[in-house]
Amino acid sequence: MRIPNTSGICPVLVCLCFVQRCYGSTHHTSIKVTRNQTKHIDGETEVHHRPKRGWVWNQFFVLEEHIGPDPQYVGKLHSNSDKGDGSVRYILTGEGAGTIFLIDDTTGDIHAMKSLDREQKTHYVLHAQAIDRRTDKPLEPKSEFIIKVQDINDNAPEFPDGPYIVTVPEMSEIGTSVIQVTATDGDDPTYGNSARVVYSILQGQPYFSVDPKTGVIRTALPNMDREAREHYTVVIQAKDMAGQVGGLSGSTTINVTLTDVNDNPPRFPQKHYQLYVPESAQVGSAVGKIKANDADTGLNADIRYSITNGDGVFSISTDKETREGILMLKKPLNYEKKKLYTLNIEGANTYLDFRFSHMGPFKDTTMLKVNVGDVDEPPLFTLPFYEMEVYENAKAGTVVGTVTAHDPDSANSLVRYFIDNNSQDQKEFNIDSNTGLITTTKHLDREENPWYNITVSASETGYPSLVSHVSVGIRVLDVNDNPPYISNEDIVVCENGRPGQVIHTIKAIDKDDTANGARFYFSLQESQSINPNFTLRNNEDNTASILTRRRRFSRTSQDLYYLPVVVADSGIPHLSSTSTLTIRVCACERDGRIRTCHAEAFLSSAGLSTGALIAILLCVVILLAIVVLFITLRRGKKEPLIISEEDVRENVVTYDDEGGGEEDTEAFDICALRNPSAAEELKYRRDVRPEVMCTPRLQALSAIDNINVQEFLKQRLAEADHDPGVPPYDSLQTYAYEGQRSEAGSISSLDSLGTQSDQDYNFLDEWGPEFKKLAELYGEMKPDRTT
Repeated sequence: MRIPNTSGICPVLVCLCFVQRCYGSTHHTSIKVTRNQTKHIDGETEVHHRPKRGWVWNQFFVLEEHIGPDPQYVGKLHSNSDKGDGSVRYILTGEGAGTIFLIDDTTGDIHAMKSLDREQKTHYVLHAQAIDRRTDKPLEPKSEFIIKVQDINDNAPEFPDGPYIVTVPEMSEIGTSVIQVTATDGDDPTYGNSARVVYSILQGQPYFSVDPKTGVIRTALPNMDREAREHYTVVIQAKDMAGQVGGLSGSTTINVTLTDVNDNPPRFPQKHYQLYVPESAQVGSAVGKIKANDADTGLNADIRYSITNGDGVFSISTDKETREGILMLKKPLNYEKKKLYTLNIEGANTYLDFRFSHMGPFKDTTMLKVNVGDVDEPPLFTLPFYEMEVYENAKAGTVVGTVTAHDPDSANSLVRYFIDNNSQDQKEFNIDSNTGLITTTKHLDREENPWYNITVSASETGYPSLVSHVSVGIRVLDVNDNPPYISNEDIVVCENGRPGQVIHTIKAIDKDDTANGARFYFSLQESQSINPNFTLRNNEDNTASILTRRRRFSRTSQDLYYLPVVVADSGIPHLSSTSTLTIRVCACERDGRIRTCHAEAFLSSAGLSTGALIAILLCVVILLAIVVLFITLRRGKKEPLIISEEDVRENVVTYDDEGGGEEDTEAFDICALRNPSAAEELKYRRDVRPEVMCTPRLQALSAIDNINVQEFLKQRLAEADHDPGVPPYDSLQTYAYEGQRSEAGSISSLDSLGTQSDQDYNFLDEWGPEFKKLAELYGEMKPDRTT
């Protein structure tokens, strides 16, 4: 530390450090400091490569947990500027200054006023300064020093994670690690033996041991059996001061549980068992239980049961919850045939640990005798299901078949038969109660019901409550009792038909079985075997085709034809029927598509009723009346010729093309002008039809040919002026043909616009709204307008 020298002399301060080395005694050690060296308490000398300063110290020491009546003396501060006259005042600042540590400002003695705990705070950093009491000027610069709290053994070892719960497999070898425990000590591990801990076992010997340095707990005995003892309690002690007398100690508990291994085979409590099973036991039901004991637990105690002998009457399975063997019946029992079954049952572990295979086979066997009990059984049918046949239309009382049942018991009682679920109204079959003979009670029709299922019951005469049942299926055999027929189908022949054309293919329907009448034969009725219009062709595949025999048909002459067709089957006896087919004549397209048929057929096919037709016709009449009324109103309505002032309309017809004269043959058709006779037809106006037609004045053809065009136009103008059918308003008619070498010159509006006119058109403003447009065009001519 570099200290400014204001007086020219760098004083040296001597720091005296007093440290208590034992209880109740205080040793003061002075530290003399040269100009550039610092003498430590342990005798080491530190060389300072810096200028000399007034005072230097490193550390003070104070003992923790001081319990004396007087404040603990820490040390003394002294400056060589202090002459002992009280002119120097010492000031102490920093951590704990004024509260924990007090300094005598005259002598520089420092005392600790409170008991300190090193585990809470290990050292304090303070600052000291010497000032002139009279001038309050610092004699020495402020210097920093440290007061360390010296440790004592005031904390016992602790196990922060205890108590412990651990497991170790049974039958483990000696020295198998169980767990490692660790104790912590709050004392200073760098000072003395206050934090040096050793471990010892207080409880759990001779089964377990502990390493005194590491705290590892191990097994101390071999082959510890879980079945003999499962839980152990071990108490471990940790002591500081390396285990010396006077050290502090702490303890913890370790609860050790031995886990199971498969070291015990299953064992049946008995070598012989007996079981009673009645012969009426149902197949698939459980008839008994058996269990082998295993001292192990969990997976090591799982057992699989099996029957090592037997004829498949019984089976055994394992209940996973109770680990019992469940004996099941697989086949029905019969006391009269076999009364006793001897079964060898084996129980074996499903999981094996080969480390303990030397301890013997992990399975056991026992003998189970099953005694079959005799019970009174219901009658037993000879078959589980009966199937019988009978022809339809058989007479009542015809024998269908016989069912047979007997008493399986040794008593061999008589059996009575009856039919279940057979009401008196629909009783088709009857059974003899003594013999089991089944007969019909009425005629059967295969087409109505080809199969019957009935249930026959049998009971002993002495025990009517013991009843057994059997199903009987009766098939009704077919007899050829239904003739084939042809269904009604729409058959159409085209008017433009050709001879030999197939118009329809017919099929036969037979309600009998295919064995009776599977082959059908088609033919025309004998009375019409030679039909001039149609013929029949048998296709040999149970179908027949209808062919035309002539070229054309006419709907107007005959629109319906009737064709009787006979169809017969091949059954025994042969049956046949005649069906009359209706053939309708229709108009067809060239590709054979039907265009239209008779009106009656069309309406009937559309499905329209008489009321619907009347409604449609009425709607058509109303629509026609509305149309006629609308046309009449349109003809009677006349538009006004003069538009009122409130409704001003403008109808400007502009002709802005003069054409190219009579040499221009592409712009306009001027044939009418060149040929006045052709223009004679266009003399009447076509904008408004005149109510009174004037009689045209016909001129001679020679006169028309010789007339001049100019004269022709004058005649037309005169006719227009005197025509009574023209509207009462001006009509501008423009003729694009001016004639050859017209003396009047061009009448084009373009020429008129290019020439300054002297006529005044302002009077058009007074003529009303009808001439408003003309007034705007001619009344406001600008003088600077050019062509």
